[in-house]
Amino acid sequence: MAHQEEIKQFQTLMEDLDDSLKETFKNVHQGNPTDTLVRFLKARDWNVSKAHKMLVDCLRWRIENDIDNILAKPILPAELYRAVRDSQLVGVSGYSKEGLPVIAVGVGLSTHDKASVNYYVQSHIQMNEYRDRVVLPSASEKHGRYIGTSLKVLDMTGLKLSALNQIKLMTVITTIDDLNYPEKAETYYIVNAPYIFSACWKVVKPLLQERTRRKIQVLQGNGCDELLKIMDYASLPHFCRKEGSGSSRHIGNGTTENCFSLDHAFHQRLYNYIKQQAVLTESVVPIRQGSFHVDFPEPDPEGAKITKKIESEFHRIGDKNGLINSLNGLKVDGFCTPAITCKSVCLHQIDACECNN
Repeated sequence: MAHQEEIKQFQTLMEDLDDSLKETFKNVHQGNPTDTLVRFLKARDWNVSKAHKMLVDCLRWRIENDIDNILAKPILPAELYRAVRDSQLVGVSGYSKEGLPVIAVGVGLSTHDKASVNYYVQSHIQMNEYRDRVVLPSASEKHGRYIGTSLKVLDMTGLKLSALNQIKLMTVITTIDDLNYPEKAETYYIVNAPYIFSACWKVVKPLLQERTRRKIQVLQGNGCDELLKIMDYASLPHFCRKEGSGSSRHIGNGTTENCFSLDHAFHQRLYNYIKQQAVLTESVVPIRQGSFHVDFPEPDPEGAKITKKIESEFHRIGDKNGLINSLNGLKVDGFCTPAITCKSVCLHQIDACECNN
C-alpha cells in the first residue's frame, strides 16, 4: 500500500487519544481503523497533522453531540418522519455488481419544507450512521472484503432557481458530511440534468480539484444504459427506469419501488432499527418527542470564489429568463469548499469536499 509512512505516523498519533475519543472512534471505524485513517488522510491530501486534527475534531463533535446514540433517537410521531422522508428525497435502491450500496438522491424535487432544520439534519446523520454501522459492514461480510464506500445517483429533475432558498440547510448538511464523513462515496452519477444544472456545472467544474472531478459523471438522460453496466436493473433508482420519469413519488407500481418513500424496504428497515434501539435504551433514558439538536459546524470560507461564480450564474440565468426580480433577495452563503458549493446548489449530496485545508 502506498503512503505507508503517513499511515504509520497517523497510527502513532492515534495511540495518544484519551479513552472517550478511542471509544467513539470504534463506532467510526467499525473494525477497520486503518481504512478509516486512510479516508481522513485522503481528505487532507495525505497531510498527517491536518488529517489528525480533522479526525480528532470529528471525534469531539461526536461526543459533544451524542452521535453514538443518534440511532436510538427516532423522529416521532411516525407521521412527522413520513413528512421528512417525503421532502428529503434520499434512499438506498440496491447494490452495484461490486457490492457497493447505491444511494439515490432526488436533488431537484427535495423541498425540505415539512419540518424544522433540526429534523432534516437529524435524519441525514442517522442515514450516515446507519450506512456506516449497518449497511456497509453487512455488505463487507456478504462479499468477504472491506466495502467502505457507496455510489450516489443524483436526480436533477425539477431543479429550479428557487433551489437557492435551501442553501443554508444544504450548507449545514454538506459541512457536517465534509468534516465528519469524508471519502464515503466512490462515484457520483448525475442524471436528468436540466439546463440550470448544466450551466452551473460548466462554471464550477474547472474550479474543482482533479480528484473531485474524477468522481463526478454527468450521464445522458436518466442514465439507465450507463448505470446498467455497474448494477442490475433491480438496483436502479426508480427515476432511472423510465424516460423522463424523474423523482416522482408515484412512479412504477407505487411507493414500494420508490426508494425515497418510508414504505420502501430500506426505510422500513432503517426506521424499525432506530425504534428498536430506542426501546433497548428506554429503560435508561425515556424516549422523548422532539428533534435531536446537533451543533452546526462553521463552514470554511475558502469556497467564496465559487459561491460568487454560482450566484452570478444563477442571476445570469434569471435575467435571461426574466426572473431576476425573484432572485434579488437571495444570497448564497459561504461554503466550506468548491465541491460543497457545487453540491449545495447543483449536486446536493457530494459529501466529501476534498479541499486543500
